[in-house]
This record gives sequence, C-alpha cells and structure tokens, in this order.
Amino acid sequence: MIRSILTLFAFVALHTALESAEKPNFVLIFTDDLGYGDLGSFGSTTIRTPHLDRLAAEGRKFTSFMTASSICSPSRAALLTGSYPKRVGMHKGVLFPTSTSGLHPDEHTIADHLRQQGYATACFGKWHLGHHLEVLPTANGFDTYYGIPYSNDMNHPANEGKPKGGAEGMDELWNDPESTLTKWQTPLMENEKIVELPVDQRTITRRCTDRALDFVKENRERPFFVYLPYSMPHIPLYVPDEVRDPDPKRAYLNTIEHLDTEVGRVFDLLRELELDKNTYVIFTSDNGPWLTFKHHGGSAGPLRDGKMSTFEGGQRVPCLMWAPGRIPAGTECNALASTIDLLPTIAAITGTPLPADRPIDGLDITGLLTGEAETVRNEFLYYSRNGRIEGIREGDWKLLVRAPEGKKGLTDAAPSGPMLFDLAKDPGEKQNLAAEKTELVERLRRRMAELDSEVTAGERPAWTKPQSG
Repeated sequence: MIRSILTLFAFVALHTALESAEKPNFVLIFTDDLGYGDLGSFGSTTIRTPHLDRLAAEGRKFTSFMTASSICSPSRAALLTGSYPKRVGMHKGVLFPTSTSGLHPDEHTIADHLRQQGYATACFGKWHLGHHLEVLPTANGFDTYYGIPYSNDMNHPANEGKPKGGAEGMDELWNDPESTLTKWQTPLMENEKIVELPVDQRTITRRCTDRALDFVKENRERPFFVYLPYSMPHIPLYVPDEVRDPDPKRAYLNTIEHLDTEVGRVFDLLRELELDKNTYVIFTSDNGPWLTFKHHGGSAGPLRDGKMSTFEGGQRVPCLMWAPGRIPAGTECNALASTIDLLPTIAAITGTPLPADRPIDGLDITGLLTGEAETVRNEFLYYSRNGRIEGIREGDWKLLVRAPEGKKGLTDAAPSGPMLFDLAKDPGEKQNLAAEKTELVERLRRRMAELDSEVTAGERPAWTKPQSG
C-alpha cells in the first residue's frame, strides 16, 4: 500500500514536472509613461540602463511597437484583452477614484487564458482598470494582486486635496521625499483590501519587485505568469532614500535607473533558478512620455510628441522580448507590432485556442519573435485619448485625420486637416505629404472608417457599478 502511494506521488510529481517543462513561463513588465528614447538600447545617452541593455543584447528589440492608446486605462485594457480599447468599452479616458466602471470580468485576459491552463498568475503594480471589487485583478484572471489601483497621482477616495502640479510642483515633491506620506492619499492594495494609506511611493517599485521574486520562487515548479506593471515613471517620481539623487533636474533619470536595477533583480533570479531557458520576458511601456512635466518626464527620442497624442511619440514605445533559445539574441525587429498582439501570441506559444465567441484585434506575432517572419501586421488604428478614431497606419504610411478640437491638450500643435507621413523615411512625422498624395489619403480614410465601424459594431460594454436602490 505504502509503495503504491509512493509510486502515485512519484507519477504525479513527474507528470507535473513534465507539464511545467512543456509550458513556458511569462513575465510581462509594463512601465508607466516610459518614453521611446529613455533606454540605452533605444538611444539614450543620459540614462544608464545596463540591465535592460543586457536584455536587448540577449533578446530582440522591437522598434515599431505600438500601444493601443496614449493614456493609461485604455492602454492597459488593450494589453490584457488583445483588443482596441473601444472594442471592450474602455476607450473614453482614464479611470479615477470616483469612477464607477472598469474592465468587464467577462473579458478574456492574458491571465484568464493562462490560469485556465494551470498557470499561477499574479499582478504586482498599477492596475488602473477599475478599483471596485468586481473589476480588480482577482476578478480578471489573477490569483493574487499587490499594488496601487489607479495612478500614483490620484487620491483616495475622491481624488481631492492634491499638491501643486507641473514641473515646479514636482520639484517641490522631489525635494521633500516625505511628501509621499504627507501630500498624497494614494492607496496600496493587497488582493481586495487597502493595506496601506497612503502608500510609501519611495519603496513601491522595490516592493512590487520583491513580491514578484517571492512569487517566482514559490511557483518555480509550475508554470507562472507575472504581470509587473510598475507605477513609475508616472509623476510624482519617488525612489528609495538611499538611492535618491537630491537634484530634482535628475529626478527622471534617477527613477529610470532605479527601475532598471529592479528589473535586473528579476533576471538575476530567473538565471539563478535556471528558469531562464523556459521563460519569456516582455518589457514595454503603456504609452509615451509625459512631456509637459519637462525633466520629470521622459523622451520620445526621434519621435514626435508624447503621451496623450496620436503622433508616434504618444504610442510607439520601447519593447524588448527575451527568451534564450527561443528568441534570437542581439536581434532587432522593425516590423509593425502592438500590445494587442500579445494575447494571441501567448496563446500560440502555449498551443491553446482563444475563445471563439468574441472577436479581438490582436494577431499572432510569434514569427516576429523568432525572426522567421518579416511582417505580420500591416494595419493599425490610432484612437485619441477619448476614444475618437484619428488615424490609420498601412505598411509605412500613416494617416492622421483630426477635427480642430483634436489639438487641445497636445504639447505639439498640429493642423486640423489630414496629415500623411511615410514612417520609413520620416519617423519623426515632420513632412506632411497629404497634399501630394490625395488619392492615398482618401483610400486610407475610407479604410480607417471601415475598420473603425467594425470595431464599433462589435463593441462590448465595460463593467458599470449597479445603481443602489
């Protein structure tokens, strides 16, 4: 009898080990407001990012990688669901502590997909897809959650009493590290409860990394998915006191270099536990840099404009993918790809179908990861921060069509008429070719409307809090 039980345990252990070996792990690191030009591997000469530069050297750099929105909540909804934000009802701006909506738990997220396969799933960081119990990470496929429910410049419960803004206001906060506890009421949550109010933002990046490392250690014998959406470098910027540069002019640089150190700890552990050969790591950002905050914001490098804009600087973000033995080291992919492509790609890597009862907009780009394909995605839609269709990309051609009010809030003023750019020759979108290629403009305009109509017709509602009474 004892021998039979031992044999059974041995069989189960062997089966679990084989199953884990067949299923790769996934670590998805999602920064907040990191610009295209903020990493050494993407051309920065002022910010030191040795760990991420090593990731680029050992993995694959994607130079034309797009988010589906230029602001937080829509971008995060798109990442997790593989859909344009409009398709999942999350396109009308960011959520606030007073918001009564969120990502519908009926949506099929990356976490849902992997948990159904037996993966351990965790989210450590900024959620920003609804702070109500019904729409927290634990309602959207994650076994565990630890982090802030919305942006780190928002206050519980009514988003009131916030300190002075702008670059000058951020200087004052940087000069007073204790301001994280005296000037803000941003909550820290664990699963469904607030466990710290206000959260000490000086250590939040490190603590989220600590949680991720513990989770990896605890689940090293089974497949796991770690979603690590750091709240930095979104303003206000904070780092641990012992690494803080007192010069507020260097606040952003200091924050990115601290973030790079924390990401390095993740890679160190994967190598130490010999999980590197069976783990995919994806590093990218939710949108471009918040340029209006000057030295508290990042750089879009050669690209035009930044956060809140449908110019490339608002939505083209740095992306690195790493999987030793699976993704060729030291390579670069210039093909168009997007965060909405990650869900179908992960599904393809794990050999599992997506639900057939709902359309999504993402494509399987495994061929781009391995280098076996030169291109997969030929079209991409650009939606404004409030969900209005503003543009389309087809191959290297990009058309932006704006109403006059589309200029409001942008750091880079633009004409209200159509703008046509050849991104292969002009990634900085400096030369408007619309007047020279009117037929192309009209064809792209019709195609943009056609694709947007399809998304609109298939729009699924976001979750909305039921009215009491």
